[in-house]
Amino acid sequence: MKKLSEYATTDINTLTQNGKYMLFFKADWCPDCKFIEPFMPEIAADYPDYQFIEVDRDEFMDLAKDLGIMGIPSFVAFKDGQEIGRFVNKDRKTKPEVESFIDSLN
Repeated sequence: MKKLSEYATTDINTLTQNGKYMLFFKADWCPDCKFIEPFMPEIAADYPDYQFIEVDRDEFMDLAKDLGIMGIPSFVAFKDGQEIGRFVNKDRKTKPEVESFIDSLN
């Protein structure tokens, strides 16, 4: 999983224009983010049709505000530049919950 800061552009509209993307909003200080983080490589491997992008909410606060992301960890899915779903709240998320969310998109 690449970090948003590693891409040539951080413009989400441009970045997600072609294909399926899953934005994973997190922060280093967030205990609930630390809880789900070890499962993220496995989740990403189980859903190879999505490109997973880690977004540091503090580093990209304007993007988080634009997308209405205040609670973390949160997930926002895009397909061909359009948002197709979101799992956004301030609650701790488990691997089965994240997988269930992704499954609901297909």
